[in-house]
Amino acid sequence: MDFKVGSLDTPKPANGEVGSLSTNHVSTLKTSTSSTQLCSAEATLGRHLARRLVQVGVSDVFAVPGDFNLTLLDDLIAEPGLKLVGCCNELNAGYAADGYARSRGVGACAVTFTVGGLSILNAIAGAYSENLPIICIVGGPNSNDYGTNRILHHTIGLPDFSQELRCFQTVTCYQAIVNNLEDAHEQIDTAISTALKESKPVYISVSCNLSAIPHPTFSREPVPFCLAPRLSNSLGLEAAVDAAAEFLNKAVKPVMVAGPKLRVAKACSAFLELADACGYPVAVMPSAKGLMKETHPHFIGTYWGAVSTAFCAEIVESADAYIFAGPIFNDYSSVGYSLLLKKEKAIIVQPDRVVIANGPAFGCVLMKEFLPALAKKLQRNTTAYENYHRIYVPEGLPPRCDPKEPLRVNILFKHIQKMLSGDSAVIAETGDSWFNCQKLKLPEGCGYEFQMQYGSIGWSVGATLGYAQAAKDKRVIACIGDGSFQVTAQDISTMLRCEQNTIIFLINNGGYTIEVEIHDGPYNVIKNWNYTALVDAIHNGDGKCWTTKVQCEEELVEAIETATEVKKDCLCFIEIVVHKDDTSKELLEWGSRVSSANSRPPNPQ
Repeated sequence: MDFKVGSLDTPKPANGEVGSLSTNHVSTLKTSTSSTQLCSAEATLGRHLARRLVQVGVSDVFAVPGDFNLTLLDDLIAEPGLKLVGCCNELNAGYAADGYARSRGVGACAVTFTVGGLSILNAIAGAYSENLPIICIVGGPNSNDYGTNRILHHTIGLPDFSQELRCFQTVTCYQAIVNNLEDAHEQIDTAISTALKESKPVYISVSCNLSAIPHPTFSREPVPFCLAPRLSNSLGLEAAVDAAAEFLNKAVKPVMVAGPKLRVAKACSAFLELADACGYPVAVMPSAKGLMKETHPHFIGTYWGAVSTAFCAEIVESADAYIFAGPIFNDYSSVGYSLLLKKEKAIIVQPDRVVIANGPAFGCVLMKEFLPALAKKLQRNTTAYENYHRIYVPEGLPPRCDPKEPLRVNILFKHIQKMLSGDSAVIAETGDSWFNCQKLKLPEGCGYEFQMQYGSIGWSVGATLGYAQAAKDKRVIACIGDGSFQVTAQDISTMLRCEQNTIIFLINNGGYTIEVEIHDGPYNVIKNWNYTALVDAIHNGDGKCWTTKVQCEEELVEAIETATEVKKDCLCFIEIVVHKDDTSKELLEWGSRVSSANSRPPNPQ
């Protein structure tokens, strides 16, 4: 779906780029743009909020009703072009808005005061960590109750209504308490534009008695935002490019690595332009998978320290210069802080800052302007890629299963690889699916999402719902562990109501496998469910759904054939039964290193 922000036609985000514009302020509304006079019934706060959502590209709002937001939900439903998607709980509504924003560029959710707001908070925190613009709308108390010392239901029993606000202040970039019609227009517009500018969630609380009241400030169709694009400091940009080019052109075997902040910097195409120009080998950090075209001739895989794609870490860590674009070096991405990188060899490019080795740093330099400018100054150097080509040995295939042999995870992912195309998207749940999906080779146009920074188990069910609702041109393939599925399983129901045709591979290995490899204990074993029967019960004959349980390769091949042919229009749920100790070698290595980092003794006092 194409949408407008201001006077600029802005297509749906490509290459995983979130948001439509890089901005640093909202301009004044354009007086030359005519706006339509609205009738009284449409000139309300709720309808204005709904129209703003549609304007910025939201066509679905994920919601859970509660008495404080019911009138507001009526207004959202009444808006042409806006669909209300009712979710089973607030946490999943937030996860769905997260998944939706990954595809569409912005997402929205609506819940009730405190009990709903605090339930959705975890999902909003995850979106904040992943730089996703989500508009979180909460139905708030009656405007007359503010400052009265009254105690309301859905609160913790104190006459202070600010608890929810205080919780949201640390996980949103703007908070609007709309309990007065006089400034409601300004508050709503500022909140939504700030979400787009900052690429972070915002919080809007709307008093339950205000949504349906007409007000003169809402009497005309809102003029679209005109968000002025951010620009680099021209002198700083020139100096940064010159310094970086001098540094890299002196190197013998430089490499380049994509990081997850390419998305928020809207610099995926700029990074690709640099890769085309310089001839360096190109790797991605694990959380940047899907942001760089893996069909690029110099793509060498995922750089993840000791659990990197074969031969990738050797090339990156032996380089005499590396340029990291938008990296996040946390304990997970650094495999327990064990990366063999040296600061004096690195150029770190953040969305608005460039740091060169131990030397100069340049602020107010936008990544999306820096990378193309650098591409024009670099001498082409293919030395490191030629080294990679010399040492590279093609990856082997897992040994074939014997007839009716219990299914292995590596066989499962061999067959998932064959399913991928430019019309598909992969959602990888926190757990061993991180490592197995990381090894998938993505065809051009194939989407890929996972939540590495926040790593909340259960994220994928709601995110799959939201992503599939936004990307109707793709068939989503979700790889979800049994432990994660038990956290958020209910919204399979919403997928069915929305007539989605996602394929879910439920990997049943009897517990929290990723946690077993970090630190084992009885708490990592879960109660086994009859997963296919559960989904059948949720289906209850209403909608298109097909389930099956797979225990060997023959059954897997048959299940995939059915899901992609006869049942291609159905939600397909395939339970994969595997041994509890069947994990990727990468998880075994990663788990031991993360465990070591977690168990470091206190520093001497």
